[in-house]
Amino acid sequence: MIRSFRVRLTLWYVGFFSLLLLLFGVFLYGRLAAGLQHRVDDTLIDQARTAATLFADEYREQNGDAEKAASEIVANDLRGEQIAVFAGGRLLASSGPATAQQYNAMAAQASRSPAPGLIVPVPDVGPGGSRAAADRRKVDGDEYLIVACQPLDAIAADLWLVRRVLLLATPLLLALAGVGGYLVAKRSLAPLGWMAEQARRISGSNLDARLEIGRAAEELETLSGSFNELLARLDQTFGSMRRFVADASHELRTPIAVIRGEADVALSQDRSAAAYRETLTVILDESRRLSRLVDDLLNLARADAGNVQLQTREFYFGDLLQDCCRSAQVLAVARGIAMDWQSPEDVPYRGDEELLHRLVMNLLDNAIRHTPPGGRVVVVLETHDTDLRIRVSDTGTGIAPEALPHLFERFYRGDKARSRQDGGFGLGLAIVKWVAESHRGSVDVVSKVGAGSTFTVSLPR
Repeated sequence: MIRSFRVRLTLWYVGFFSLLLLLFGVFLYGRLAAGLQHRVDDTLIDQARTAATLFADEYREQNGDAEKAASEIVANDLRGEQIAVFAGGRLLASSGPATAQQYNAMAAQASRSPAPGLIVPVPDVGPGGSRAAADRRKVDGDEYLIVACQPLDAIAADLWLVRRVLLLATPLLLALAGVGGYLVAKRSLAPLGWMAEQARRISGSNLDARLEIGRAAEELETLSGSFNELLARLDQTFGSMRRFVADASHELRTPIAVIRGEADVALSQDRSAAAYRETLTVILDESRRLSRLVDDLLNLARADAGNVQLQTREFYFGDLLQDCCRSAQVLAVARGIAMDWQSPEDVPYRGDEELLHRLVMNLLDNAIRHTPPGGRVVVVLETHDTDLRIRVSDTGTGIAPEALPHLFERFYRGDKARSRQDGGFGLGLAIVKWVAESHRGSVDVVSKVGAGSTFTVSLPR
């Protein structure tokens, strides 16, 4: 199999051109042959009519001697055609090399004319091939048949010359078409070579580079534009991965450093049981924090790899929401924040209850962390015909407009110092978005600085 696209394109071009050339040659040859034969038929019909008229005149001049009149007619040799005169199926006189049997065959064909005096062409007769036309005339009550015949040797010679020219010219034209097609394909595909050379120079360190092909064909401009869009998406993805690795390393380093530091201090000298207990308490808190971070990272990694299988089952969403609100109310009361929730009693839903429980808890935890003491958090569950919506509103500090597009990115925090102090990793909202989308839902946020935020999760029923 030919792998070169340039060669395959050339072969397709030559094949298509060969088909067109063959069809054109057949059409031209057929039209030429038909035209030449039609011209011969017109000439023979005219000659048969003229010979019949002259025979009638000559018959009268010869005082009714049909044979002598016929001999005079065929002796004139009109335009080189062969003339034969028949009376009652008997050959009176003829010119040319045709035999009596051949002239009789012509007469038999011409006698099939539907009416006397009608000029008709008759098919080829004789081994050499010819065309004939006949005219019936009644003279003094007797019917005579005058036949004009012409061999097709000249036409056959002309057609043979045309066939020879076509057979000799076709290979030459195909060779020229092949060379021209190859050059055209090479020139047309040259921008692909430039694109390949530029693409080879692009690596992970210069994904901001773009393909430049100048004023190329529209299709190649579309191809280069699509490739540049792919590079832009890869650049954005690689940037997100670098930030993710850097942020994850930073988040993992902090609890590990605290655990190591506490252990080093505890082992540096003998301490009291109370001091050791305090050190172990710090280590336990940081270990739990580290374990929670690792669990979040593992879940997100599994989600990216598509390895998370939803454990769906039937449950009442209202019960799930109330359980989450009761658990979060302990944290809200400790911070001096009022918390209200509204939910219908029976809202059946089919989904992964554990993941949806985590979605609601992350939204509540986020709202409580960003609401100052004396504020309020309101949770509402709304049901519709096609979906249900969980709306979590707070009276917190709000989100800056420039931070909204990045709010669901991993490790993104609008107020980094405060988030670390509160124990947040910047993964909660990323998990909320992943859980919602895994249930074919969506999450939206509306926020105003100083007036609080409202997160709305829509889940199809």
